[in-house]
Amino acid sequence: MSNLEDDIETIEAGYEFLLAYAAQGRPAQAETGPGPHARPTIEGMSKAVQNLQDALADSDKDFERVIAEDCARAGAAMRFILAQDKIGSEMVDNLNASIHLRAVLTDLFLYSEVLRPLPLDSGQGNVQTYDPSSAN
Repeated sequence: MSNLEDDIETIEAGYEFLLAYAAQGRPAQAETGPGPHARPTIEGMSKAVQNLQDALADSDKDFERVIAEDCARAGAAMRFILAQDKIGSEMVDNLNASIHLRAVLTDLFLYSEVLRPLPLDSGQGNVQTYDPSSAN
């Protein structure tokens, strides 16, 4: 499972980078000179979604096939961006907002909980619930 976890980490970390990149307001331009540049991150994410798609497409588990399908759609959007000569913040922001990429991220957040759940003693599992009898 470590390859899947590496691919998931690549996608999640890449998305965080792309959020920061989009906020910089960079014009669409050929990526030369000092970075950071979005293209290498999108290339890594594209490879990672392809890896997940390949690994999960023929799974006997319904949700893993859903992840593979969502990866196929997000991968198409990333390849579309990568085919452009110039990439700017607005294009990256639209990729970030894409329902296809967001579906993959949400899928992976859920899937990651199954792969590596929080330990019971982490303190992060203590959820306070609403007790209507105590409200006055």
